[in-house]
Amino acid sequence: MNSTAQDEITAYVFAVRAALGDLPEAQRDELLEDLTEHLTEVMADGEGSLIDRLGSPEAYAAELRGTAPFVGGFPDPPRSANPFAELREQFVPQLREHVYPLLRVVDERLGKLLGYPRARDFFVLLRPAWWVVRGYLAAMVVAVMLDGTGQPIGLLPRIGGSDVVALLLLGAAVLGSIWLGRRSLRLRWWPRLALYLGSFVLVMVALTGFVEADSSTRDSYYSDVNYDNPYSGVEDVFVYDEQGRLIDNARLFDQNGEPIHLGSAYCYDEYGNLLEESDAGVYPYCPEKAPFRMPGAAPKASASVEPTTTPSAKGR
Repeated sequence: MNSTAQDEITAYVFAVRAALGDLPEAQRDELLEDLTEHLTEVMADGEGSLIDRLGSPEAYAAELRGTAPFVGGFPDPPRSANPFAELREQFVPQLREHVYPLLRVVDERLGKLLGYPRARDFFVLLRPAWWVVRGYLAAMVVAVMLDGTGQPIGLLPRIGGSDVVALLLLGAAVLGSIWLGRRSLRLRWWPRLALYLGSFVLVMVALTGFVEADSSTRDSYYSDVNYDNPYSGVEDVFVYDEQGRLIDNARLFDQNGEPIHLGSAYCYDEYGNLLEESDAGVYPYCPEKAPFRMPGAAPKASASVEPTTTPSAKGR
């Protein structure tokens, strides 16, 4: 035991003795006979000062007065009101006895595969990289929460589509994560637990984003493309000459000389009865259903082109 702890015990005993000064000396000596040894055990078993563990010397002396008929017994330190502290005191010894030895074996065997005495020696080297990644993930989460454009933010934590804001936010988050990482080992139990839980949430968010990105990439080759045919509703074709006269038996061809087939070659009346069946690709199928017709203009028959003979051919 160091001198500071011994001085604290001596001062505590002296204060308790002073608080019991009204008792007979023989009774007071009996009450304080084993107090020094008891305080030494308390200091060795727990954390904090004696006042934190046992209360003030005056309060402790008052409890000793209650045990005056049973000289030699000392009140135990008050149980902590923190339920998590009680759980820790209950389960930590079991973890140290059953789980820690197994983890130590795994640590050593995995370390040999990585080329280090222990695996944690290797993971310690990765801490700075994790601090940077944690800052990036935190910045992305903040950007997703604050961005109200509804557009994908990309690989940078853009807010409102601004690259400048993204770089500033990313730099601040990474520097903050590094600052917090360098001081995490000095945090108390509760702040450290909160830090670990926050890091776990960030890892889950990163894994979810990775799975969604992977799924989107793999499914991109099978995305539906809506090929909307503007002529899908065409039932018939009506061809007019320069004078507005309907041309019968017209044919349409594309740039390659292939005939163009549109609509249906069946003609029905207004009651749905089949009137006639026309040749496919010869328009119109139903001339009487022409959308408009010039007054007094009769349909113009398709012109037939006769082959011409050359003078040389006539002389043969």
